[in-house]
Amino acid sequence: FVPPNPIERGSRAVDMAAALVEREVDTHRWTANDPFFLPGSLLDNMPNFQTGIVYAVSRFGTALTEQLARSRGTSAVDPDADRAAGLLRYPGNVWIFSTSMAPTATSESQYRAAVKALRAYNQRVANGTATFDVRADNLIETLERFINDLGSSSAIIDDHLRDHAGFPISFSADDIFFQTKGRLYAYYMLLSALGQDFRQVLSERNMDSIWSQVLESGREAAEQQPWVVLNGGTSSQFVPSHLASQGFLVLRLRTQLREAQQVLVK
Repeated sequence: FVPPNPIERGSRAVDMAAALVEREVDTHRWTANDPFFLPGSLLDNMPNFQTGIVYAVSRFGTALTEQLARSRGTSAVDPDADRAAGLLRYPGNVWIFSTSMAPTATSESQYRAAVKALRAYNQRVANGTATFDVRADNLIETLERFINDLGSSSAIIDDHLRDHAGFPISFSADDIFFQTKGRLYAYYMLLSALGQDFRQVLSERNMDSIWSQVLESGREAAEQQPWVVLNGGTSSQFVPSHLASQGFLVLRLRTQLREAQQVLVK
């Protein structure tokens, strides 16, 4: 996936974040908040995949607000980046009448506003009136947010394998699988774009090979797509555990991101 209308001289990662959200909300149509009378309410894999993508982008949005969009920790928070980060944390299952009889802001409306704020910020970066600070320490902190979330994803998988694995078909196993897959896909795309933004930093530290390994692990983890998510135990002889294999790929990506961090510190 390539952002269709990248902003010249802007951040590739911000372009990617905005384009990913816009694609799920408008091109594919947001399904996670479909009410009972729409066919999308019967889906579970696609809504979980979509909410996983937006959650990962929201982690990037927080890093953008607190690190990348500021020249130093004491500088002012960029208003557009801050607005986008807040909007991306909005729950994905809110329909117009989800919370009361009175209309409320839907998930789609909040995410569209977040896309608008991201693009406004990135346009100012391109114009030289906003900061996207490509320092090594900012990349380290951004990776730390990704690493922490991958750790949380692996813990969710571990809890399920310990308490609920064994029966071949599980209605919760595929929910976890596809939400994790959405996060992995978004992180892979964002890491690819960050590699372009921080090309000079990575080159100065001779990290081309390390970064390529990170991206390869991210790609492999994101591409995993069984026809049916089977819920076998980790020692099962006959029924595979797709969550266990996904958990391994999550931890491998997390380990390689940690190794990249260690090289960046030097």
